[in-house]
Formats: sequence, C-alpha cells, structure tokens
Amino acid sequence: MKTLTLKTSLVALCALALQSCTTTTMEIEREVLLKSSRSWDDTPYVRYPDATPELTVLRLKIPANTQLPWHTHAMPNTGYVLSGELMIENKDNGQTRRVKQGEAVAEMVDIAHRGVTGDEPVELIVFYAGSEGIPLSE
Repeated sequence: MKTLTLKTSLVALCALALQSCTTTTMEIEREVLLKSSRSWDDTPYVRYPDATPELTVLRLKIPANTQLPWHTHAMPNTGYVLSGELMIENKDNGQTRRVKQGEAVAEMVDIAHRGVTGDEPVELIVFYAGSEGIPLSE
C-alpha cells in the first residue's frame, strides 16, 4: 500500500511539473506582410516558369540618390524594406509606387521597371520564387 502511495505521489508531482511547463509557453506573433496574386500595379500573376523551382532571398543595400537600371523579372518576387524609402517606376506608363520601411511590395513580372532612392540609402530583402537557370532580373 505504501508503494502505491509513493507511485501516486510521483505521478502527481510529474503532472504538476508538466503543467507548469505548459503554462509558461511563449506565444508566436504572426503578421502577414504581403499576400497577393497581383503586382503593385495591379497586373495579375499568370504563371510560374516551367522548370525546377528555385527560391532566392537577397539582402540589397542601395546607396542614396541612386537610380537602378530598367529591368524585368521572369518570375514573381517580393521586396520588404528594412530601412529607407524606395520609389518604383513603370517604364511604359510612368506609374510609380513609394515603398517605405516596414512595407512589402509585390514586384512586376515581364514589365520594365526600376527602383529609385531618395536622400537616404535603402536596405531591403527580396524573395524570388523562380526556377533553376532563369536569371533573377534582365
């Protein structure tokens, strides 16, 4: 009988220990920064390249007062501005979009565009959902 009481006590202590572990769990914060099936100029994404998928994440630091060259992307991608402010320009129609620190933007596919910085440098993370052998930009 004493053994049963000792076992019961050990089980109760273990249960209390486990309960205290579960009450101190940390909560994970989740914030969707961007979810889109269209680029920033409202052009729908219609396809992915037909090749083996390849993900690429770049951290870019663009100096102040810089105009990037006009370029296109063959695959959907998104940028998240860590610091500064970037203006994106559409070459064909002149449409622009200003993206600030803490904002994400869905990039254009097969449309010529460029980024332009102001008086401050810009740092951003760019995520490409591409395919092996396809350049990130042209």
